[in-house]
Amino acid sequence: MKINIFQFLDGARQAHGLTVIIDVFRAFTVACYVFRNGAKKIIPVQNVERALKIRKENPGYIITGERYEKKVSGFDFGNSPSQIEKVDFTGKTVIQTTSAGTRGLVNAKKASILITGSFVNADAIVRYINNISPETVSLVAMGYSGKLPVDEDLFCAEYIRNSLEGRNTDFPSMVKKLKIGSGKRFFISENKKHSPPNDFYLCTQKGIFDFILKAERNNSGMIELKKEIVK
Repeated sequence: MKINIFQFLDGARQAHGLTVIIDVFRAFTVACYVFRNGAKKIIPVQNVERALKIRKENPGYIITGERYEKKVSGFDFGNSPSQIEKVDFTGKTVIQTTSAGTRGLVNAKKASILITGSFVNADAIVRYINNISPETVSLVAMGYSGKLPVDEDLFCAEYIRNSLEGRNTDFPSMVKKLKIGSGKRFFISENKKHSPPNDFYLCTQKGIFDFILKAERNNSGMIELKKEIVK
């Protein structure tokens, strides 16, 4: 198994084989909680206008996401797992657009299999990849806004790679580094409303979910994320 690590939107465009688009803070952590709380599917889209158009055509859909880390006007929720942790999404279709993660999914057009990546389901991702044993795995650390490096996405890529290669990872050390590194923004008082401290802790719980989120195109060419439990 050949394992590649790419970064940013350009990395998503280069990725091939089984591709994992990683966005730890916070898109694909939020997505996991949305599915944990009963959602039927998530429709990830690249821009705000597209998200609002889909919701206008489907008033029963829920719309979530961010720009510059903050909830977009007209959206039901932002990009905070704390905000949606206890929301009942049973049977709902959720539209999601973020500055990095969802854009990565849309641009990963060379992928043969496309899934999301975050710490909360990282162990399920490793089991899934081992189960199907693909020739090539592409791990894409999306970074901040899809263009700036951040520790959490690279750490998640490293954790998945190490696990696939049978090597241990000092995960507690990763979390400590994140708290004083790219995760310190969650502990700045002026960010509390849109990026509360609890988001950091919810995003750094490793392997608490037993499912992956797989992206597939429907008959109209729109990407849909669906939950798949991994034994």
